[in-house]
Amino acid sequence: MVIDGHQHFWDPARADYPWMAATELAPIRRAFGPADLAPLLKQNGIDASILVQCRSSVAETEEFLRIAAATPFVAGVVGWADLTDGALDETLDRLRASPEGKKLVGIRHQVHDEADPDWLLREDVQRGLMAVFACDLTYDFLVRTRELPAAIATAQAFPHARFVLDHAAKPPIADGWSDEWAGRIAALASSGNVWCKISGLATEARWNDWDAERLLPYVEHVAKCFGEDRLIFGSDWPVCLLAGSYGEIKGALDDCLTKLGPQVRKKAFGANAQRAYRLC
Repeated sequence: MVIDGHQHFWDPARADYPWMAATELAPIRRAFGPADLAPLLKQNGIDASILVQCRSSVAETEEFLRIAAATPFVAGVVGWADLTDGALDETLDRLRASPEGKKLVGIRHQVHDEADPDWLLREDVQRGLMAVFACDLTYDFLVRTRELPAAIATAQAFPHARFVLDHAAKPPIADGWSDEWAGRIAALASSGNVWCKISGLATEARWNDWDAERLLPYVEHVAKCFGEDRLIFGSDWPVCLLAGSYGEIKGALDDCLTKLGPQVRKKAFGANAQRAYRLC
C-alpha cells in the first residue's frame, strides 16, 4: 500500500482557520475535500492517506472521523484534543468509542504557534500526553527549530510512546542551511521512538524557485538521522499547492528518496506510516 502520510481538508466558509489569514495564503483559502483529492491520488499512484487536523477543535476531529469512515482512501485521522484538559482521557474515550473511532490514530497541536517554546514540557501538557499514549495513539510534533529542544525532552520522557515529526520541523530552506536545525534533528532522531515526515519542504523553500535538488540535502540529512525505517512521505496537500501541484511535490520527493535507495523509497511510501500509526 502506497500512503500519503499527511494531507488536510478544510472549508473557510464553515470554520475559522487563524493561520490562514496571511495574504500570501489566499490561493488556498477555499474549500478542499475528498472529491478534490481522490483524482490526484489516483493519478499519482497513492492508495491511502492520513488526514491531519487543521484547527484546535474537537468538533473538527469528529468531522474528520466521519469523513474517514465515508472515504475509503482515508486510512487514519490525526485529530486535535486539548492536552491541557484534565478530562482529556474522557474525550479520547468518547472519540474512540464512536462508530468512526477506529480511524483515530493520533493527536496533534500547533505547538509552533505557542508563545512558550517549552509549551510541550508544561506539567498539564505532559499529563495530557500520558492520556494520549494510554489510548495507544501516536502524537505528531508540529514544531520548528525553536521548539525542537522541548520535543527532544518529550520524546525522551516517553520512551515507549510513538511520535511523528511533521514536515521535518520545517527547516528554513528559503534562508539556507541551518546547523542549529540539523543538530537538533539528529538529537531528536537519537531517541529512537520518533518517525519523521518528509513533507512540507517545498513550502519552506522559495515557492517559485525550488526543485528536487534544493530539497535533497534536507531529505538526505533526515534520512541519515532517522534511518530507512522512520521516514514517512507526506504531500501536505493542499498547503503544498502554494509551491506546486500534487504531482510536482510527489515527484520531487520521489526523486529524492529514490536517490537514497529503492528500499528507503519503498518504506517511506507506505510501510513506515503503517507502523507509526498502527494502521489496520
